[in-house]
Amino acid sequence: MTRRIVVVSAGLSTPSSTRLLADRLSAAASAALRDRGEQVEIETVELREHAHDLADHLVTGFPNASLSPVLDSVALADAVIAVTPIFAASYSGLFKTFVDVLDRETLTGTPVLVAATGGTARHSLALEHAMRPLFAHLHAVVVPTAVFAAPEDWGVTDSSSTLEDRIERAAGELADVVAHRPRAARTDAFDDVADFTALIARQH
Repeated sequence: MTRRIVVVSAGLSTPSSTRLLADRLSAAASAALRDRGEQVEIETVELREHAHDLADHLVTGFPNASLSPVLDSVALADAVIAVTPIFAASYSGLFKTFVDVLDRETLTGTPVLVAATGGTARHSLALEHAMRPLFAHLHAVVVPTAVFAAPEDWGVTDSSSTLEDRIERAAGELADVVAHRPRAARTDAFDDVADFTALIARQH
């Protein structure tokens, strides 16, 4: 059974610390799931590559051909790792736009690991007062450990709570939740569309 993890990175530059954190989280989650006997498939989405697609969706109400597969991937994921830079004490506008175009039920019951990067450690508070409530509102299952990386966190190894420690702990929590859940249902988007031929036949 292959578990699919979709990693959503809202970094704005190339390269970005947000993408670096996303990659480290996905690698740790993948390893943790394999340790639990699961096969894993990782898909990483760089939101900056879809900024215009997201804007188009907001004004038209429909995803274009480039964005639609991304939304489908999130809807069919066994878990999501969501990573954003913190601006003005909250998630980025690009990240929020992506969340705004998701269907209301897309993340219901989906395990989610939230993470963020920022210029100073005090920005880590945004994980608890902004990120976690956002995904709770979407009825996702957010794992207990949220991961924040400030510039001084990269490369630190002599602390009792290093960035790597937090990554491993959060990844393990995500793997535990995913490994004990049924595989995400793979449904056709048109499964619930009425059979109009049958409906017409009933009228005669």
